[in-house]
Amino acid sequence: MKAKQKNDRTRFTYIMTGLLVGAIGGVVVATFRLLIEKMLDFVKSLYMHPTPLIVAGIVLVSIVAGLYIAHLLQKEPNISGSGIPQIEGQLHGDMDFNWWSILWRKFVAGVIGIGSGLFLGREGPSIQLGAAVGQGYADLRKQKGASRRIMIAAGAASGLSAAFNAPIAGTMFVLEEVYHNFSPLVWTTSLAAAVAADVVSLRFFGLTPVLHLHYLSAMPLSQYWHLIVLGIFLGVMGMLYSKITLAMPRIYALTHIPRAYQGMIPLLLVIPLGLLAPEVLGGGNSIILDFGKSIPTLWPLILLFAVRFIFSMVSYGSGLPGGIFLPILSLGAVLGAVYGVAMTDLGLLPREYVLNLIIFSMAAYFAGIGKAPFTAILLITEMVGSLKILAPLAILSLTAFTVTDLMGGAPIYEALLSRLVLPKQLGRLHQAQRFELPVFAGSYLDSVQVRDFKWPQDSLLVEIRRGDERRIPHGDTVIRAGDTLIIMTDNSNLHAVRQKVERAAADNGAE
Repeated sequence: MKAKQKNDRTRFTYIMTGLLVGAIGGVVVATFRLLIEKMLDFVKSLYMHPTPLIVAGIVLVSIVAGLYIAHLLQKEPNISGSGIPQIEGQLHGDMDFNWWSILWRKFVAGVIGIGSGLFLGREGPSIQLGAAVGQGYADLRKQKGASRRIMIAAGAASGLSAAFNAPIAGTMFVLEEVYHNFSPLVWTTSLAAAVAADVVSLRFFGLTPVLHLHYLSAMPLSQYWHLIVLGIFLGVMGMLYSKITLAMPRIYALTHIPRAYQGMIPLLLVIPLGLLAPEVLGGGNSIILDFGKSIPTLWPLILLFAVRFIFSMVSYGSGLPGGIFLPILSLGAVLGAVYGVAMTDLGLLPREYVLNLIIFSMAAYFAGIGKAPFTAILLITEMVGSLKILAPLAILSLTAFTVTDLMGGAPIYEALLSRLVLPKQLGRLHQAQRFELPVFAGSYLDSVQVRDFKWPQDSLLVEIRRGDERRIPHGDTVIRAGDTLIIMTDNSNLHAVRQKVERAAADNGAE
């Protein structure tokens, strides 16, 4: 009985702490979000009324902004990108940071970069800001181990919740994508933080859902076949997005510009786009809301997708502090509009259901790319503010997720994390040796996920060959009979590592 009471008090303490961390994270992220919105509105107004002096001023300020962000990146490289892979690495024990260095530099660089009109989202930086708040609380209280990780996770949940006013999705994202831990202590603390952050954010921005879209009527079952066809289309397009996103650092390397200064490229390239079409600037929130007023015809939609896709890649690939969450949602909305309008033009879909497909496609496109379907479904449900969309949302999201999975797509954030930690993991090997092993039918490794096998210490699975295909493995990659595993380890451990993995790849009784 005493043990039970102690356990209850522990959970209560964590919930109260989660509320405190969430409230602080909510203030930080809501302020971050507000400054970005104000700056973006100001930048758009300048582009709408250009004069030679204004254009010259924009160019000069963009150069100065790029140089300052480069300075911040040189001082703290881990503010680069969305920040979500860094948090995953931190919670897995592969990385660690100075929370204050991350907090203020990410805040300043994020406001400047995202507020300038680049096709970057606020959600990734918001999650990293929230996680920094959680880590700061834990470090100031001298918490270690699991307690510290729970505070970081709770802070991350508060960040997404405040960024999108979506506390349930914020909690689920941490559990499904970032922490991969569904223990009661983790989810109750994260939920408490997310709720507190949402309440704070609502004080800043009001009760209206972030993507409040009204559609005329629910899709009848006779139209549900569109969800399967559209899901396949979104799955294929999601795979394309992931492939190009992961290739962008290599493409940028061809410029021979130091990594910290590569952000100058999108900051300058966005200027002519702003002069031509200022309404398309930013992460894409306004693009989505405009669909609730009117939906363009097919070719303008295809052009809009091409522009947003290319500039999203250029913006995020540069390493500037900014996320891909909202850009993915906006691209999904545009793809849903493309499909819906095309089907309408062919006489295969009543026009009144196009907006339905736009809403559903936001979740499905993210589900395919992020491999986090529960988060995607909950996020769009909360952001749109309607429970009527759950069934078709789930069907379309599951279809897109399945298609991407069958094509070998990795969760985008996990793939980005592997790019960050691989050099550090290889650096621990004093004399790195590489060897290859085939996986035999019926062996222990046949049909096992990578994360479910206890790999020998100081070993690293760097590649899986499947026929002519080469795959970068991630946690939920399923190893199949006939695969060839490419493993790296230290020369001193080569025999022991090879022996253990070889036994698992050939013997169905390996541990």
